[in-house]
Amino acid sequence: MNKSEKFTARIKRQEGPGREPYWEEFELTFRPGMNVIIALMDIQKNPATRDNKKTTPVSWECSCLEEVCGACAMIINGVPRQACSTLIDGLETPVVIEPLTKFPLVKDLVVDRRSIFENFKKIRAWIPIDLTYGAGPGPRVSREAQMKAYPLSRCITCGDCLEACPQVNSRSPFMGAAVLNQATLMDSHPTGRMNRAERLAAVRAKGGIGDCGNAQNCARVCPKDIPLVDSIARLNREAIIDGLLKWLEK
Repeated sequence: MNKSEKFTARIKRQEGPGREPYWEEFELTFRPGMNVIIALMDIQKNPATRDNKKTTPVSWECSCLEEVCGACAMIINGVPRQACSTLIDGLETPVVIEPLTKFPLVKDLVVDRRSIFENFKKIRAWIPIDLTYGAGPGPRVSREAQMKAYPLSRCITCGDCLEACPQVNSRSPFMGAAVLNQATLMDSHPTGRMNRAERLAAVRAKGGIGDCGNAQNCARVCPKDIPLVDSIARLNREAIIDGLLKWLEK
């Protein structure tokens, strides 16, 4: 796309939950380095459709603008992506922008991803350190363990993996790859492993790892290239072994 060349952005809009969705097209001027967020900002400065009809600015979320916060996740040309790191010159036109569909809609491109964090609570996706201040340094973690854990820690809870997963739908309580990956990450730490039994019990429960269909779409769309398939496989192996040991103990 050449400098100053015009392109069309087609955006799916909705005033709020339960309201009728509709599409609007905007004609924008391309410039080098332009990403989808800049396109949305251009619309915000001049909220007029392609046929010069005045409209309201499009609502969306963003924060860091460097693919760290995960807030600007949306469907761009049919693929869940981060709007901040998706460059216009790498897209076919018209650029079609829609909200994620696996989360409740708030308005336009804004969705409520609270379900991810509620599922984090179920699997205890943290390392409890209450009352440990003054107890001295924690356990050492080998460099090898750190190198294995680091890729899993890159998750930005954007929800792209849930959007791409066929098992995440209105008929299923499946937690999704982001949540299962967090369980693997927490179990990889010596202190986090102290709550492993509770974590694995939650993972084996309804909506947990047993509902994963191994479609592997999650790994394909993850903006941080997290090895989600390997992470889930590790967790599945641990959950099976733990379940068998508990059965033998009966």
